[in-house]
Amino acid sequence: MSRTDGHVVARIGKPHALRGEVTVQLHTDDPEARFVPGVVFDTRAQEGTGVPRQLTLATTRVHQGVWLLGFEGIPDRTGAESLRGTRLVLALDQPDPTRDDEGWYEEDLVGLQAVDPSGRVLGEVIALELGAAQDRLRLRRPDGTEALVPFVEEIVPEVDPEAGRVVVDAPPGLLDLDVKGD
Repeated sequence: MSRTDGHVVARIGKPHALRGEVTVQLHTDDPEARFVPGVVFDTRAQEGTGVPRQLTLATTRVHQGVWLLGFEGIPDRTGAESLRGTRLVLALDQPDPTRDDEGWYEEDLVGLQAVDPSGRVLGEVIALELGAAQDRLRLRRPDGTEALVPFVEEIVPEVDPEAGRVVVDAPPGLLDLDVKGD
């Protein structure tokens, strides 16, 4: 499992309105403490996208239950669109007071091998998708297809980063549904 150089606290979604604001998918339990104007986030984005290595938070607000962030140097919708998919990262040398030992972060899970209770390889965890009702693990199956697995204790009874694996006790047919990537 590869380690990252920080804790992902959010993933940027679509632009909102015309002033450069973006929606975010939260990866933190305490956005009020995390998203304070002036905070500088490291970024993780696909190569060649032109996303700056760091973004300084300029504005935050919640609109209809969705967090909207604005960044210095991103004045309009076009600039905001270029940030889509970028992960905002808290450097490892900065303590994360919002992190507790009760949950898992995406960087803890990506790269882990998914196995069934008998040890048969089901695939590799490639993402953690946060949902309103429940989170889901995105798996890349050995045949190259992808599957979403509800990240609940009944289906994922064991997460063992030291062993490099998660145990997935999927009900019949769950892993047969191919999902398309982002």
